[in-house]
Amino acid sequence: MPSDPAPAAVRRVVSPLDHRIEAVTGHDVDTLWTRRDRGLLDEPHALLVDRHRELAQAETGVTFYRTLLHRLSSGEFPVDAALFIRIDRTVDQLEEAADAREAAARRVLAALEPIEDAHRTAPGGGEHPLSAADQAALLAIAGGAKLHEHLLTQRRSVVTASGTRITYAHLQQLEAAGLVCRDTSHPMHAGQPVTVTDAGRAALSAARRPPTAQAPQPPARPGAWPSTSPRPQRR
Repeated sequence: MPSDPAPAAVRRVVSPLDHRIEAVTGHDVDTLWTRRDRGLLDEPHALLVDRHRELAQAETGVTFYRTLLHRLSSGEFPVDAALFIRIDRTVDQLEEAADAREAAARRVLAALEPIEDAHRTAPGGGEHPLSAADQAALLAIAGGAKLHEHLLTQRRSVVTASGTRITYAHLQQLEAAGLVCRDTSHPMHAGQPVTVTDAGRAALSAARRPPTAQAPQPPARPGAWPSTSPRPQRR
C-alpha cells in the first residue's frame, strides 16, 4: 500500500493571530512577507514574520490531513481492514499536525507580544514619523540604487533598479536622518551604491496606515482551529 503524500507547500493562510499582527504593524500579512523577503524589516519584525510563516506551514499540514481524512471517509475506498489502518494513521497525523500548529501559534505570540508592548509604550508613534515620500524613497532604494554624478553638468541624482529617480537633496535628508548610507569607496561618476540602514528598515517597519477602527476578529472556520482542551484518548 503506497504511503500517504506529504503536505503541500507553505502558503499564506488566515490565522486567528493575523488581525493582531496587522493591527500592531499597520501592514497586511502579504506586505509583511514581501518586506521580509526584501530585507526591509528590523530584527523583531523579521522574527515575527518568520514565526508566522512557521504557523502558516503548520496550518497547511492540518488542512492536508483533515482533507485526507474526509476523503477516506467519503465512500471512495472499499471498507476493509486497510481502510481502517489508513484512517487510524491519518487521525494520528492530524492530531500531531494540530499540536504542531498550537506550538507554532505560541511562538508567534512570543514574538508578537514584545512588539505590542513597545507599541503601547511608544510616545505617540515617534517624534519624526516617516513621510510618504521618504517611505517611497526607502522602498525604491531597498531594491537597489546608485548615486550618479554627470561628468559635464555635475548634476547628482539617485537611480534605483526600478527606474525611480531620487533627488540628491532628498538623499542628503535621508542620510542626515541615518536612514540610508552610500559606499563612498566607489567614484560618483561610476555610481555609488546606496543602501537602507538598520534605522531605515526600522522606520519602514514602524510606518503605519492612518488609524482606523479596530477590525473585528474574523470568525473561526468550523474545525479550523482546535480547542486547547485535552483531547480524549482513542482506544
